[in-house]
Amino acid sequence: MDFRDRVFLAVAENLSFSKAAEELFISQPAVTKHIKELESKLKSTLFDRKGNRIYLTKAGKVNYEYLKKIKQQYAELEFELGRLNNTFKGSLRIGASSTISQYLIPETLAAFYKRYPKIDLHLLSGNSHEIQQKLLSEEIDIALIEGSSSLKELKYSEFLDDEIVVVTGNNSVYAKKRQIAIADLENIPMVLRERGSGTLEVIRKSLGENNINLEDLNIVIHLGSTEAIKNFLINFEGVALVSEKSISKEIELKQIVKLSVNRLKIDRKFRIALRQGTPSYTAQLFINYLSNYNF
Repeated sequence: MDFRDRVFLAVAENLSFSKAAEELFISQPAVTKHIKELESKLKSTLFDRKGNRIYLTKAGKVNYEYLKKIKQQYAELEFELGRLNNTFKGSLRIGASSTISQYLIPETLAAFYKRYPKIDLHLLSGNSHEIQQKLLSEEIDIALIEGSSSLKELKYSEFLDDEIVVVTGNNSVYAKKRQIAIADLENIPMVLRERGSGTLEVIRKSLGENNINLEDLNIVIHLGSTEAIKNFLINFEGVALVSEKSISKEIELKQIVKLSVNRLKIDRKFRIALRQGTPSYTAQLFINYLSNYNF
């Protein structure tokens, strides 16, 4: 792929000459020069400039769609040649929901990199809704998500079991009880993940099956990450619902206490999401590796 094409893709994906320059480690005037040369070659204006912002023209959009496909074909060619020589090459953009990106996937990625060091890895984190949207917009190649909601444009498969558990800070009054009734959840002060998170979706569904409406709970605050929730519990006289896989260190250090709740067990699956159609070679390689990984 011509370097001018790479410059165009960087500008088109960032909608910024300065960000493209940073990404490619070249000067902004150099970016401008390459875009002007490409526009001259194609005899088309590729970007509209309105104030401090730029937009793709119709010609720019067409060029972008074709160059994206060409870039993918180059990646597949490089990967296939690597496979022939047993030196797998390519790139893989992974999006993972917060719990997965923090507590599960880093170790797996390190092991995958050790096995395939010439595959360029990128990890993007967000809640399950955000990650699925990035997959749809082709910002990532594969999504690892929580929750059970599905989009018809995507296909899903399960790769790991998880459980949402009720926890409290070691110094709270509830830590001494060790066990509460499911009805108590409607009154105890509670901190939960933010709306849009797969964890909250699973909690809502499970509580609904026990005739408890999420909106009727005494929710003090919604926080954007499990780490924030764990820190909040230190001085909080209440409980939280989090992934069991996220609290092993705190349980061992006796900073957090896991509570037993009669008649409540919140199981869920971590899932792989892909766009419809055949996944890229690197995505399929990672899926195979993930399916056989010993978590």
